[in-house]
Amino acid sequence: MPEEVIRYQTRGTCCRLMEVAVRDGVVLDARFHGGCQGNLAGVRALITGMKIDEVIERLKGIDCGGKGTSCPDQLATCLAEYKARNG
Repeated sequence: MPEEVIRYQTRGTCCRLMEVAVRDGVVLDARFHGGCQGNLAGVRALITGMKIDEVIERLKGIDCGGKGTSCPDQLATCLAEYKARNG
C-alpha cells in the first residue's frame, strides 16, 4: 500500500496545518505549520513509527492553556477523522 499524506487544517491551535504521512495504520512522518516548533518536533519524533490507534489514545484530550484542545489533541482528531473515512 502506498504512503498517504493527510492534510489537516487545525482548529483552536497555533499550528495552522498538519501534514501526516501514514501507511498500513502507522504514522510515517508529520509536518506542522505554525505552533511551537520545538515541542512539535518532539511530538514528531515520538509518533514516527507509532500505530495510528496508539497516537490517538495517547494524545486525545490534551489541553493547552484552557483552549479545550492542543496541537497533540488536534493531531489525534486528524487521525481519528482519517480512520473514520478509511476504516
